[in-house]
Amino acid sequence: MCATCGCGDEAAPRVYSLEVPGAQAHEHSHEPGHSHTHDGHTHSHPHSHDHEHDHPHTDGHIHAPELIPLEQNLLAKNDLLAERNRGWLAGRKVRALNMMSSPGSGKTTLLVRTLTELGGRLEAGVIEGDQETSLDADRIRATGRPVVQINTGAGCHLDADMLRRGLDALAPPMGSTVFIENVGNLVCPALFDLGEAAKVVVVSVTEGDDKPQKYPHMFLAADLVIINKSDLLPYVEFDVDACVRRIRRLNAHAQFLVLSATTGDGVAAWYDWLDGRPSRTETRGGSLTGSLEESLTDAH
Repeated sequence: MCATCGCGDEAAPRVYSLEVPGAQAHEHSHEPGHSHTHDGHTHSHPHSHDHEHDHPHTDGHIHAPELIPLEQNLLAKNDLLAERNRGWLAGRKVRALNMMSSPGSGKTTLLVRTLTELGGRLEAGVIEGDQETSLDADRIRATGRPVVQINTGAGCHLDADMLRRGLDALAPPMGSTVFIENVGNLVCPALFDLGEAAKVVVVSVTEGDDKPQKYPHMFLAADLVIINKSDLLPYVEFDVDACVRRIRRLNAHAQFLVLSATTGDGVAAWYDWLDGRPSRTETRGGSLTGSLEESLTDAH
């Protein structure tokens, strides 16, 4: 129902497993109230976005978005489906992590390194969300891990119904981990609960340290923020401490990691987080400076 990003277009998401040559969109059953595309006919499915006030705010505070009643109802439907996903995952002891970022932040590179280096230590599969192509999913498949591609067409995010269909196709085993690589976008994915156990936001140092101010809803939703491409810190204007402070003003409970998915610097702390072990936040050159060092923890 987003008039600006194309979510209301008739292009329907396509879900398919790359493990089956020539696989078609996955067939599945729905409980009453679900809606999607059958035989080329598009049925409505929940999409909603909040709309900011048209006039600018100058008081320095983040104001809650206004939702028209129709969009509130659609978002509520998504939340209901997300709760069903959450129950389904909990019943199978499957941990789902919603990986969100802008395009080019290094999510796929981080996942490829993670799946390769952890090997049998982490039983995991991936649900890959992109508007078109299976380029990132092909990189995941090369690691030998199961992956399901969801192409959203004109849609700029995954929603709970798409995840349900992806889980049907992936069929994750009991006690495993599912990485959900959401569509690259710092706006819409933050608004849609998928039923995940945690939201992980990846931001690259090449994007600038002002992203928390520009896209507050994404960082408000984050459980873990990964500041990636730390190997480029000597070459870009990015203040790690300033970025963390800006996120802290929005979200006092977010945890932080600074790493380079390309070189491997700092990824051990990410692996510790996945294992549920505490570790210290470190940059390429050492610990975070000042009082932040004492206040930040990286894992549950």
